[in-house]
Amino acid sequence: MATYLLVHGAWHGGWCWTRVSRILRDAGHTVFTPTLTGLGERAHLAGPEIDLDCHIADILGVIDAEELTDIILCGHSYGGQVITPVLDQRIDRFRAAVWLDAFVPTDGRSLMDGWAPERAQHIREQVATTGDGWKVDPMPPEYFGVMRDEDADWVTRRCVPQPIKTFSQAVHLTGTWESVPAKIYLLAKHHPNSSFDRFSVPLSEKPDWDVRTVAAGHDLMIETPELLAEIFQELA
Repeated sequence: MATYLLVHGAWHGGWCWTRVSRILRDAGHTVFTPTLTGLGERAHLAGPEIDLDCHIADILGVIDAEELTDIILCGHSYGGQVITPVLDQRIDRFRAAVWLDAFVPTDGRSLMDGWAPERAQHIREQVATTGDGWKVDPMPPEYFGVMRDEDADWVTRRCVPQPIKTFSQAVHLTGTWESVPAKIYLLAKHHPNSSFDRFSVPLSEKPDWDVRTVAAGHDLMIETPELLAEIFQELA
């Protein structure tokens, strides 16, 4: 049986993995779905000081406190910005890693550095006018291609604003993360506003990456949990 550590994306929380984790646990696996500081049920801890380093420390803390080894790690969307430096700092703890329609960061660059200038400016203006100078409002579920009304309602109820420093702080990497034994990139085919092919296309040319396109919107763990769990279990 395998140990999974699943890291959610921006504005979400550990709650978004409920359907996938149930399938994996029913199959006998161990699953951790931590919520990053300031999000989900930890929204009361949000503040302008929360940054990317804090979220990296959240996941390192789970690994160390639970004494996890031989881990299958997954980061969804913004979660890719978190799991990559985690791999870099604890490479000996991991069996495999999955970037789920996710950012794959570059040393010295922030997530916002990869946004189009007009989007970055729009976010900064929103933060200044309605976000108390530090909160980025959630994107609506339809932006990510969440199609079923009940799923969209769930996502809308549960998503919360996220501190802008988690997006604007640069990541620091040594390159050690690339030596994880198995690396998978999953691209969501039905994400209507996706730009993640800027990661999947070049990675598909590398022999040590397994790049796949999945017929789902961005929130695969909500829309297609059975399919995602099946892919995860390939790594078990």
